[in-house]
Order: sequence, then C-alpha cells, then structure tokens
Amino acid sequence: MPWTEDQRAELESRLAAAVPAEETEPKTLHRAIRYSLLGGGKRLRPLLVRAAALAVAGRDCAAAWAPAVAVECIHAYSLIHDDLPALDDDDLRRGRPSCHKVFGEAVAILAGDALQTLAFARLADTGSAAMVAELARAIGTPAGMVAGQVMDLEAVRGAAGLDQVEKIHRAKTAALIRACAVLGGIAAGANPAQIEQLGRFGATVGLAFQIRDDLLDISSTSAQLGKTAGKDEAQRKLTYPAVAGLEAARARATALRAEALAELAPWSAAADPLRALADPL
Repeated sequence: MPWTEDQRAELESRLAAAVPAEETEPKTLHRAIRYSLLGGGKRLRPLLVRAAALAVAGRDCAAAWAPAVAVECIHAYSLIHDDLPALDDDDLRRGRPSCHKVFGEAVAILAGDALQTLAFARLADTGSAAMVAELARAIGTPAGMVAGQVMDLEAVRGAAGLDQVEKIHRAKTAALIRACAVLGGIAAGANPAQIEQLGRFGATVGLAFQIRDDLLDISSTSAQLGKTAGKDEAQRKLTYPAVAGLEAARARATALRAEALAELAPWSAAADPLRALADPL
C-alpha cells in the first residue's frame, strides 16, 4: 500500500533523528539504542498512530509524528528487555543477535531504560498531558504491558483457561496497541466518541495480533520470524493455541479482526489505512 510505504520511509528518518548519534558519549549506550531501534520491523504501532490520526483529521496530521516515534521507542525497549535471559532468553531478534548478545546484559537493560525515558520526553515536548498519561497507563500497571509480562511469567500451563490467556494478552500486547490508536486520535483532536471507538479497535486488533503471533511461533521457522521459533512450546508458555488448539485460535483471530473492523464501519474512506492495518491479522 503506497500510504504505508511512504509512512515507513518517513518514520525511519524520524526515528534515526530522534536518538543520539553513535559517536555521542557514552558511545556504547547509543550504539545499542540505535542497533535496537533502527533494526527494522513492521512498525505496526507507529503506523497505527498515524493511520488513526488520518482517520480523524481526514488529512495528514503532523502532530501525530511525535507519538508515533514515542510508541516505537517503547516497543524497542520492550523487545530489548523481553529478550534478556531473565525473561524470554532469546538470542535472536529481527534476524540479528539480540541487543544483550551484542552489547551485554547491563548495557541492554540501560538502553531499554533510555528508550523508555526518551519516549516520554518526546510526548512531554508536545505539551499533551493526555498523551503522556495514555502511554503511561498502557505500559505500566495494573493492566498495562509490564503487568502483563509479570502475569505471563507467573502463568502455569494447564492451570489457566482462556479467560486468563486473554487477560494476559490484553495487558502484555493489546494495551499498547490500543494506546497507539488512541494517541493518534488525541493528536488529531478526536472527540470522546471517536476516542472510544479507536480504543476498542486498537484493543481488539492487539488481542488478534498476539494470537496470530502465537500461531506463527508454531508454524514458522526462525528465519521467517526473525526470532527463535518454537520458544513458546519449549518454555511451556500460556498461549491461546496451547489452551484452545490451533483451529480455535485461528477462528478467534479471524473473529477479532471482524470485530475490530466493525468499529470503523461508520468512518469515512480516510480510515482505510487504519482498516488495512487489521488485514494481516
């Protein structure tokens, strides 16, 4: 899709400009930050911010660039920390060695910390307390990304049902994706009803995305994923396919996609890029 390609190209430029150059002291820290932030990826989260703003404004919204950069910094921080031995213990990310394998665990932790604070600095510069609060809730507690990670660590396969799986997924993955849609709406001046619809769309897309990711962990190779395949099963993690089976997981992801798109049914063609971001699910 031309819109997506253009947005990705501009985003890469803005991400590179958002963080210090590798030559800036301390060089090791900034090399680790740039290695992780600029190492590729689908850029789904910032694209959701930009598409949600377009859907509300009906045109390009320059104010949506700051939250788009911020959420990708948050996503990069979360991946650095997820890959650490204390969490998912993964040596591969986006087809390359994980940050801690290249720079060591201590620098990787600090690079993640720096990316998180950089994200909030970027939002604070906009003067929007609403955006700062939205992102903070999405990555914190009691139902944000960090809380979801803890619930995931503590979950025991065989002792939990689908309700618990979805609770974990909604916190660990969907909370941030929901925030992306809402942040785009806030940047574009959305009204409360539009914010509610964008929030429901994002939360539903986020849950579907996590189920799809769980399915890909089973069906794809490490080369296809860019990370170690089969880790969920090897670590006996609580996933939707593990609890409900493959067919039920696929059916749930498909139903969630339809539910997400239904939220945008009353919206104009300006929401088409936002609709398209749900299609791969």
